[in-house]
Formats: sequence, C-alpha cells, structure tokens
Amino acid sequence: MRPFDLTEGQSPLILSFPHSGTDVPEDIAQNLNHEGKKLTDTDWHVSRLYEFAKTKDVTWLQARYSRYVIDLNRDPEGKSLYPGQNTTGLCPLEDFDGKPLWCEGKAPDVHEIKRRAQRYFNPYHEALAAQIIRVKTLHGYAVLYDCHSIRGTVPRLFSGDLPVLNLGTNQGRSCGPALQAGIANILQASPFTHVVNGRFRGGWITRHYAKPNDNVYAVQMEIAQRAYMEECPPWLWRAARAKRLQAVLNDVLEVIQAKAKHIS
Repeated sequence: MRPFDLTEGQSPLILSFPHSGTDVPEDIAQNLNHEGKKLTDTDWHVSRLYEFAKTKDVTWLQARYSRYVIDLNRDPEGKSLYPGQNTTGLCPLEDFDGKPLWCEGKAPDVHEIKRRAQRYFNPYHEALAAQIIRVKTLHGYAVLYDCHSIRGTVPRLFSGDLPVLNLGTNQGRSCGPALQAGIANILQASPFTHVVNGRFRGGWITRHYAKPNDNVYAVQMEIAQRAYMEECPPWLWRAARAKRLQAVLNDVLEVIQAKAKHIS
C-alpha cells in the first residue's frame, strides 16, 4: 500500500497534507511509549477542514502515516529549519512539549531513519514532485499549498497564543510579493488573528519545491487548531467554528489561483 492518498486534479492548485496521517506500522508502534502513542502533534482534522477544496478540482496529496514515523516536512539531511529555535527533527525523539516519544533504548537510530526515509519519506516526495511537473505541464505554472495545523499554545515552540492564520512564504521567496500580498489582504479582512512569516515561515516542503522564477509557487498555511476543534483529547471537531474558518480559506485558495495565473 502506498504511504499516501493521491487524487489528481486538473486545476493549477496542489494541496499537500504531510502531517495529517495517524497510521503507525506495528513494528514502529511497539517502540512508542505512552506519550508517543497519543500522536499529540498530529495536524488533527486538517484534511477535513479543506474538504471543500475538492470541488475546485485540486490535486490532493495526503500522508497516511504519522509524523512520528517520519516527518515529511523536514530536511532529509537533518538540517534545522529554524536554527536557534526549538523544533523537531526528521524522526522526532520528543513531542512539541519536549516529552520523549520512544521507549527506553527504542528511539530510531541512523539505520532506522534511513529505512523509514526510503519507505515513507521518498515515495511521498516523489509523488509530490511528479504532480508539480504534471500540473505545470497542463497550465504553464503550478501552485503548491501546504496545509498544516497546530495547537495554539505550545510554550516550548513559541510564546503566548499563536495567531489563527499563519502564512509562510519563506520571507516572500517561495511565491513572490504579488501572491503574498493577495493572500495577506484576505487574512487582513478576515475576523481571525493572523501573521505573515511569523514563527512559521514555511517548512522544508515550501522552501524545497518553490521556484517562482520557473513558475512554481509554494505557500504554507499553519492554523491554530482552536479555530476549528478542541485542542485536547479526544480532539473534537467543532463544525460551527470550522465553517467560519472555511469561508476564509476558500477566499485564500481563490485569490491564490487568480494571482498566480496573472503573474506566471
């Protein structure tokens, strides 16, 4: 079975969900400790949040496996995305609160990380790279939108409460100023707190695949989970909250497609 779900669309927009998976292979699950088995750092319900986008004929790439198996949004060489700040690695040893994830002596070693990269990381990224080529061939350009969510209060990673909508464009380098400004205008007009290139400026996926000079644009949207769900087990979905947020996200996707078409 492939470690991802893929639906090919005909629009210029590709939605990537690297952290929404909750499957853990048995040989890995048996080494997780009590905290690790909670899968606390999952981007809970984020694919459900964007379900409306399927009517836009988008390409949809969604990971099946938990980020605790391997993190699809980290540099495969192990380089930190945010030097000097707390973060988690390619195969995380701790959760966002700094709690160990693995039973004593069972944390993944170099050989295990390499095995997981070959089995789970590489196939996802091979699929994503192929879809970017396919979509760009169809339209002359492609837009990658990387979908994320996180608990809005994680003191180890950031102080205070995270804004609800966190747009990351690697300081404008992943999509260009016109596209960034178009999205920022939607966020400004929304009822939600927001920031552009704040604590989350775009992960490895955004930075790696973006090539604006070659008409491939990429942005990351990190969402504080309180805006659409409960941020504690059992991670309940809240439909009324989600509906308000989905209206704004719909506008974001619309402006992305409109702006990218005109600047390509």
